[in-house]
Amino acid sequence: MDASITVHREMIPGLLESIYEISLMKEFEMRNIKALNQAAILLFYKGYELNKDFRIDILAEDEIIIEIKFSEIMHPVFEA
Repeated sequence: MDASITVHREMIPGLLESIYEISLMKEFEMRNIKALNQAAILLFYKGYELNKDFRIDILAEDEIIIEIKFSEIMHPVFEA
């Protein structure tokens, strides 16, 4: 959480989400936090693997999914 707040304070508002993503990856690197960006996740439906790429913005420490959003307002749909 602190790394995200640091990036938020350091970067100017209004940039592309990809800029915040790469900045957060650099912040994680400087803090020795293991993270992968644009990590591919397998999708399954009723036990069947779906043939569809699903990528998450950042997977930190093999268990925390981070989806980066830039918006003036925090919409309820972002809560998921």
